[in-house]
Amino acid sequence: MGLFHGTRTTALWFAILAMTFAASCKSSGGGLLGPVDETAEAAKLIEAANQDLHKIRVLYKANEGKRQELKAALEANNEVEVKRISADVVQLINEGTNDGNSALDKIREAQDMQINSDFAEYLRLKEEAIKKQLEAFEQYRQAARSLRDNYDPKNAQSRETVKTDFEQRSERYRELMEKARDHSSEANELYKESVRRQKN
Repeated sequence: MGLFHGTRTTALWFAILAMTFAASCKSSGGGLLGPVDETAEAAKLIEAANQDLHKIRVLYKANEGKRQELKAALEANNEVEVKRISADVVQLINEGTNDGNSALDKIREAQDMQINSDFAEYLRLKEEAIKKQLEAFEQYRQAARSLRDNYDPKNAQSRETVKTDFEQRSERYRELMEKARDHSSEANELYKESVRRQKN
C-alpha cells in the first residue's frame, strides 16, 4: 500500500483495520475496571481523515504534472509559462495544506484516545508521513513562488539564481516525499503484521 488509497478501497481497508487493531486489544491492558478501549472508534476517526488525504492525493497528481510542465518551460526560458505554471503550483499547494492539517488534527485526536499499542504506533507513523509530505510541498511551494515572483530570462544572473534555488528545493521535495513513503510503508507493514498475528 502506498501513501494514498482510493476512496472506496480505503473505506473497506479502514473497516478491516479497525477490527484488526481492536481485536489485538490484549496489548492495550483494558479491562472491566480499566480504561475503555477506543481503538475501533479511533479507526473511524482516521477513516474521516482519509477524506482529507484523498484531496491531497489529487493535489499530488496535479503537482507531479505541473513539475514536468515547469521543467520544460524553464529549459525553454519561457517566462510567461514559467510564471503561469508557478502561480498554479503555489495555489494548488496552498489549497492542499489546509486539507493536510485537517487530517493531522484528526490523527492527533485519535492518538489522544484509549487505543492499543499497535494502533498507537500505526498512527504515529502515519502522522510522520503526512508531516513529511507537507514539509515537501512547502519546499516546492517556496521554489514555485520564487520563480513566479523573480524569474527573468533576460537577466542571466537572476535567472540562474532562481533556477538553482528551484533545483535545490525540488531535490529536497523529492527526498522528503521519499521519507513520507517510508513512514507510510512502515505503518502498512505494522498493519500486515497485526493481521498475521490474528491468524495465528
